[in-house]
Amino acid sequence: MSVYELFLSSWHTVAGEEMFNSLSLLQCETLCSRWYLKTSHKLYSATYDPNEKTFEKLLIANRGEIACRVIKTCKKMGIKTVAIHSDVDANAVHVKMADEAVCVGPAPTSKSYLNMDAIMEVIKKTRAQAVHPGYGFLSENKEFARRLAAEGVTFIGPDTHAIQAMGDKIESKLLAKNAKVNTIPGFDGVVKDADEAVRIAREIGYPVMIKASAGGGGKGMRIAWDDEETREGFRFSSQEAASSFGDDRLLIEKFIDNPRHIEIQVLADKHGNALWLNERECSIQRRNQKVVEEAPSTFLDPETRRAMGEQAVALAKAVKYSSAGTVEFLVDSSKNFYFLEMNTRLQVEHPVTECITGLDLVQEMIRVAKGYPLRHKQADIPINGWAVECRVYAEDPYKSFGLPSIGKLSQYQEPLHVPSVRVDSGIQQGSDISIYYDPMISKLITYGSNRAEALKRMEEALDNYVIRGVTHNISLLREVIIHPRFVRGDISTKFLPEVYPDGFKGHKLTDLERRELLATAASLYVAEQLRSQRFLGTPRIPIAKSKRSSWELSVHLGDGIYPVAVSKDGSSFSVEVDGMKLNVTSEWNLASPLLSVTIDGTQRTIQRLSRNASGSTSIQFLGTVYKLQILTKVAAELSKYMPEKAAEDTSSILRSPMPGAVVAVSVKPGDMVSEGQEICVIEAMKMQNSMIAAKTGKVKAVHCKAGDTVGEGDLLVELE
Repeated sequence: MSVYELFLSSWHTVAGEEMFNSLSLLQCETLCSRWYLKTSHKLYSATYDPNEKTFEKLLIANRGEIACRVIKTCKKMGIKTVAIHSDVDANAVHVKMADEAVCVGPAPTSKSYLNMDAIMEVIKKTRAQAVHPGYGFLSENKEFARRLAAEGVTFIGPDTHAIQAMGDKIESKLLAKNAKVNTIPGFDGVVKDADEAVRIAREIGYPVMIKASAGGGGKGMRIAWDDEETREGFRFSSQEAASSFGDDRLLIEKFIDNPRHIEIQVLADKHGNALWLNERECSIQRRNQKVVEEAPSTFLDPETRRAMGEQAVALAKAVKYSSAGTVEFLVDSSKNFYFLEMNTRLQVEHPVTECITGLDLVQEMIRVAKGYPLRHKQADIPINGWAVECRVYAEDPYKSFGLPSIGKLSQYQEPLHVPSVRVDSGIQQGSDISIYYDPMISKLITYGSNRAEALKRMEEALDNYVIRGVTHNISLLREVIIHPRFVRGDISTKFLPEVYPDGFKGHKLTDLERRELLATAASLYVAEQLRSQRFLGTPRIPIAKSKRSSWELSVHLGDGIYPVAVSKDGSSFSVEVDGMKLNVTSEWNLASPLLSVTIDGTQRTIQRLSRNASGSTSIQFLGTVYKLQILTKVAAELSKYMPEKAAEDTSSILRSPMPGAVVAVSVKPGDMVSEGQEICVIEAMKMQNSMIAAKTGKVKAVHCKAGDTVGEGDLLVELE
């Protein structure tokens, strides 16, 4: 029997107490930590010893939520922190949280967060002993790690050899083969140009995946189904790769149609120990970027989980990996799995693993970097409960499942009052979402004892999340997690285009939900009318006639106009819609961004986003924003005489669907263009988007040029 097993069986006895007292401090800490992992079922259950010597000062070479995430753990470990920032991030949350903050350049990432020279100067100036790179930016840059090592500064991550081996998709694939890890068929070399890309794609057989050798996070990836798409994919992928990673090398491999994307979290130290910390299901994606993640996966059985975990650890050991890392796999319907890539950094979605294991991965990375051995064994790693993560983006989900949105957060309130909710964010009310960086607002994580509980809490958390000032994707996230296919675990990386083949349109109301929305909107209208008649709790005109108790309204929703009758019954309203009566109750706190309403016993959390004097109002209901117009019966009769503004003919004009920078313009006045022909390319948040002609015609005017910054809706090109 091991010391640990003896400890578990006798810790509460006199013999166990004597054994415990005879152990060293390190042995005691290790035993307690392992026991805590096995028995804890909390959302976040890591333990910290501020007396454990690691680093006095650590610099975070990143921004936003991941910088804030690292700072939080450093504070718990008693480590002082240094933040870096661009000039536009001077008032960012991570800058305020850190003990010190230094500007490293202007907004463009190449001049700030990717500016190694400037960052190295800050490290010398602040005397930081270690650097945590977060994810993205320089997190997988071997040159940065090498320069840190040359200065005697610890890189919180693997050594340069592992970064080189695993960060390069071509080399990592060869190493994976040698380590007996299942790999995807493909070309094991660098693709030189578009012609060679076409030749290789033909040899492999369509469809193929073109992706950046040094890439990650969905950047520099394109699926090609024919020669033309291969040429276009080569162009865009190489440009995105150069912009995001400073490396435009590409590889091509067979595209496995309709797979799941499941990854294994690994953790290894400098003493030859390595663990796999279970899997994360990451199949819900758009443009090869993850949107919803969960741990564990509904698809894996214990045998497949173990096989994937063992192969992931074998790969980590093959390159002498030391730190937290992630081995990503594609898994087909028969549970065959293939190595996709290894990310030699902390993943965006790491919180779901922390929730079900109780580990703090940032803490573990720092301990490993300092040279401490892992405190846990493979048998200690539990799956406690279920965790789900939604990536909340400043994006318009109605445009290609999410085109970036920019603006200032005029109102912001995280749903932390909902039980078992964690929010990893780097913004606050008043923060700006700019075109320069990733549009992520936060990572919203919920935990439950089982999947159903975690999903129910996620639904509640999304309804209670207040984000004003920018367009966001909460409507899409909520629809995904309540969709029957997702609920039963029937998902793949093609989930979004399969479920929404014509694009995302928001929540489709059932008849009952439509009546609930109409009744709620009408009740809100009446509650506001009643409030406007009072002043500091007293009627404005004491001599006025007796209070009104019933209202006949006309509510315009979508393509329908509905007569609604409202009568006041104490603090409740009785509302008649479609010949059916509904009872609507609430505290009617119209100043609150959140309003809890009970409709015939069903509780709903709604948000009224806007209203005006014409009766128009916007209400967020079941995650989707609905536009309604509420008029009295008399006003509705008169409104038909009001002229309506004619809709703009968009077939002859091209407007920017998102804020961004113009990368290239392919036409000039007088050119003939065909329907579907590329007109220009807009880059937003490091993703390039091809703008195409809606019809065949002659170019009348071009209103942009390469290098211009454009806003959403800006006119780019006119056709005759």
